[in-house]
Amino acid sequence: MKALAWQGDHLLILNQTRLPFEEQYRAAYTYTEVAEAIKNMEIRGAPAIGAAAAYGFALGALNYEGEVEGLTEHMDKVRTVLAATRPTAVNLFWALRKMEDKYRELQKQDLVQIREALVAEAEQIAEDDRRMNKLIGKFGNELVPENARILTHCNTGTLATVEYGTALGIIRAAHEAGKKIHVYVGETRPFLQGARLTTWELLQEGIPHTLITDSMAGYLMQQGKIDMVIVGADRIAANGDTANKIGTYSLAVLAAAHEIPFYVAAPTSTIDLKIAGGEDIPVEERDGKEVRMFMGVKVVPDEVQVYNPAFDITPAKYIAGIITEKGIISPPYSVNLVRMLVK
Repeated sequence: MKALAWQGDHLLILNQTRLPFEEQYRAAYTYTEVAEAIKNMEIRGAPAIGAAAAYGFALGALNYEGEVEGLTEHMDKVRTVLAATRPTAVNLFWALRKMEDKYRELQKQDLVQIREALVAEAEQIAEDDRRMNKLIGKFGNELVPENARILTHCNTGTLATVEYGTALGIIRAAHEAGKKIHVYVGETRPFLQGARLTTWELLQEGIPHTLITDSMAGYLMQQGKIDMVIVGADRIAANGDTANKIGTYSLAVLAAAHEIPFYVAAPTSTIDLKIAGGEDIPVEERDGKEVRMFMGVKVVPDEVQVYNPAFDITPAKYIAGIITEKGIISPPYSVNLVRMLVK
């Protein structure tokens, strides 16, 4: 099961808001349909968002019906619409920048050549994500001891990427290596990505796991039932501060209090050296109805005021290591992130 797949002239998107009880697909033939799917969280997870945006950019060129002279203005609009969908996940902007750069190289070509090259570039971005995730799994597996009890948060597997996963990819790699691991999955309110998506992936892989509510994590650590925490990331600042799904910061603080290693797994495309620290990372705030309702059922009146940030920022001091496709980055991150990226 994949989050997205290119079908020659459209993007097939698995609607993750319907999982795990219904496997519903959307065929996106236009860039606006891709943008809508990203904004509505039908497709989510930083790497998957980036790949979807790349395909959306290519669809923008495929959708264009005017003369080639007007294409640049049209593609600027395409980029603006796609970039406005999710502000925190830097992979979105990274992928759009790569697509824009490719388009600038092609401006003297005819429309057919431009379209073909942009589709090929989007396909390459997707293929690179597959490759990077496998390497993240390989390097991360080196940190996973035999019989490890691993706590993870949100969904970071095949559904959050083009294929294999980041934090969940490491768990998958450890399982494939024959290690007897057990995964504790935080439910991840309010969208329940852990409960609905991560457990669904683990069931398919036959990986032993236990679902917990988000508020149980500290108690499990106190009971000595967690050996390590592995999470994904939506943006990593130059100093190592990391934006990830809301609730991640709490886990990092709890892990530090219990002397449990806390790791972040992400491709280098998630590292944003233009952002000095976490205070500069834009944090998306979503509609309060996502908290007022639980699986489509209203649990509080509409008059109740809701604060619904989709992400929080984990300071670098709580992170034992950042696991990338280039290897494991250790503190001090302000030095070693740059050093890793320029290799």
